[in-house]
Amino acid sequence: MDEALTTLKTDSPSKKVIQTVKDYGNRLFGFIRGRVKTDEDAEDILQDVWYQLSHAVNAEDIGQMSGWLFKVARNKIIDKHRKKSTVSLDDFSADTEEGEYFYKDILLMNDTDPEEEYLREVFWIELFSALDELPVNQRNVFVWNELEDMTMQEIADKTGEKLKTIISRKRYAVKHLREKLESLYNDLLNY
Repeated sequence: MDEALTTLKTDSPSKKVIQTVKDYGNRLFGFIRGRVKTDEDAEDILQDVWYQLSHAVNAEDIGQMSGWLFKVARNKIIDKHRKKSTVSLDDFSADTEEGEYFYKDILLMNDTDPEEEYLREVFWIELFSALDELPVNQRNVFVWNELEDMTMQEIADKTGEKLKTIISRKRYAVKHLREKLESLYNDLLNY
């Protein structure tokens, strides 16, 4: 490890990359963070930018380093937004007078309050009813991911399908369930 560090310190192109990271790291992170949802997404994109810089054929020929870095970052952000992201049951919420209420909270309630117990029971019935309306492959992906805590990659490996296919199936399932559960939630609010 020390040998690799010594090589980085003495190698001129690597020195330039290290200095560039020091010079632009915070500004670039701030730029990216303002355009993505989480710090983790910003860190991933920033890492991609540094990776692209470190693998540039001739980093010495980049005339306007800041312009190049921000352009690469902007392109990476656009790429991230174009990719279809997975949606989780954790993302389902509704605004109430008491604040934001997450659907997963309803499913996992342990209260002995009769009203909440009834609400949970109705919600589970409606969830499974809505799940039954889905094609089998979409239903399975949703159940495995949300209720059995399998990762999308584990599901892809289990089914032999591409990861993008699994993600797409989950997205369609979530869209359907969101529509069904939202109407239930609105009915319960007006009850």
